[in-house]
Amino acid sequence: MPRRFTEGRLVVASHNAGKVTEIGDLLAPYDLDVVSAAELNLPEPEETGTTFVANAILKAEAAVQGSNLPCLADDSGLAVAGLEGDPGIYSARWAGPERDFKAAMALVNDKLGDNPNRRAYFISVLSLAWPDGHMENFEGRVYGTLVWPPRGRCGFGYDPMFMPDGHDKTFGEIPYDEKQRISHRAVAFQKLIDGCFRD
Repeated sequence: MPRRFTEGRLVVASHNAGKVTEIGDLLAPYDLDVVSAAELNLPEPEETGTTFVANAILKAEAAVQGSNLPCLADDSGLAVAGLEGDPGIYSARWAGPERDFKAAMALVNDKLGDNPNRRAYFISVLSLAWPDGHMENFEGRVYGTLVWPPRGRCGFGYDPMFMPDGHDKTFGEIPYDEKQRISHRAVAFQKLIDGCFRD
């Protein structure tokens, strides 16, 4: 049975503005004071884990140590079937220190070449950590197909090249409110809300 969240303040353990906005909006109905790690000037820990779960835990624990507040971390990425799961946990690193996701999308497409298998999924792992060491983890996935060239200006990261199953638009074309209902982060969040925020 997951622990119920009863505190009034929560740190989002991220320096990614797009991710912080998405998470803040998903938490809006729960009347929390949500603050980001960047706002608290917390350092970004080196992501040394070999799985999404390990990296989410690492980020959540680092933020707890720096703030002594409950912290929510997300580790997410794109896994491409034709690239044996890459970029996976290295999704952000493929964009380089400048976070150039146009270049990262081009790299994915170049590496795929003429491979007909363009199946992929986005994955999000959420880790909610308390100062007493307790932790809850939740995973969400959404499956789809990669398109080229990228389409749309909504979203962030690899969104403009990812078309989720059952849709004819990419995450870069789907309006923000709709993406908030169907994304990998939304799936993980629903599990988090059901586990820790609902009676």
